[in-house]
Amino acid sequence: MLVGVTACGGGGSDKASGDDANKAASGKPSASASPSPTKPAGPPMLLDTITPQTGTTVGVAMPISVIFTNPVAAKARATVEKHMKVSTSQPVDGAWHWMGDRRADWRPKTYWPSGTKVRIDADMTGVSNGNGRYGVHGYTHTFTIGDDVRADVSVTGHTMKVTRNGQTVRTLSINAGSAQYPTWDGTMAVIDKQEKVHMTSCSVGISCDKGSPNFYDLTLPWDVHLTQSGTYVHYSTGDPNPGSGSARGSHGCVHLSLSDAKWFYGEVKQGDPVTITGSPRGKAPADNGYADFNLGWDQWLTGSASGEQTTSAL
Repeated sequence: MLVGVTACGGGGSDKASGDDANKAASGKPSASASPSPTKPAGPPMLLDTITPQTGTTVGVAMPISVIFTNPVAAKARATVEKHMKVSTSQPVDGAWHWMGDRRADWRPKTYWPSGTKVRIDADMTGVSNGNGRYGVHGYTHTFTIGDDVRADVSVTGHTMKVTRNGQTVRTLSINAGSAQYPTWDGTMAVIDKQEKVHMTSCSVGISCDKGSPNFYDLTLPWDVHLTQSGTYVHYSTGDPNPGSGSARGSHGCVHLSLSDAKWFYGEVKQGDPVTITGSPRGKAPADNGYADFNLGWDQWLTGSASGEQTTSAL
């Protein structure tokens, strides 16, 4: 799972590095491991995390994200992908894609069908990372795709429409980023959520000067985390009544009223897609959290060593 930057960010890194992905606000998830009976041929190649965690229910845009402790060479990626088998309760077309040399994500070609049971078997025993390391463990995670919950944010319309299984549940008033600090466009799967997050402008490089109008040091409630660079959907004390009648903008986050933020927090889960349109900033990079669906399918396949595949039967 990915660690959050605790601020609404116009600054900071746009990408989640392998080191960033090693930790989570709620604790570091661990991959289920079975020791190999054979002695490895060299230093071990290990998986740091597999997300989603076993037993969880996630949204339709959630990728399987595997973080390796050491770089995987390009020449070894096809073999590594072959040993990371994805099985499902109904056939799903998808592919792996490498986000640098330590992170590989598997996503379906289109969103997961609700109710799908998913299993990832990463049989790394004896598998080389192409850099002199060899796998010594097998890892297995199982999870379920829950209800199809989506949020569609219009920056210019100051609205967020929330749907569940194709039916509109509520349309909420929002404010998004300012001209100086625009919100990311595109689809971002929810990384995680927290009831309270301490956010500072200094942590994302906006301002460390307490006299600056852009300085903030706040603990804010009902925070739904969208990107590593600091995008959240939440309530802000500085923008208590967001909507088209308010001229206030954010530093890149999506602001809801206090009651709407609490309601939205209760509706969404990890992996639910939040799609933002109307911002001049452009789409978030695919590895800035779980923005995998910001790449078209052809783009996705350019980062895959083994290409499109249909899942095995579970």
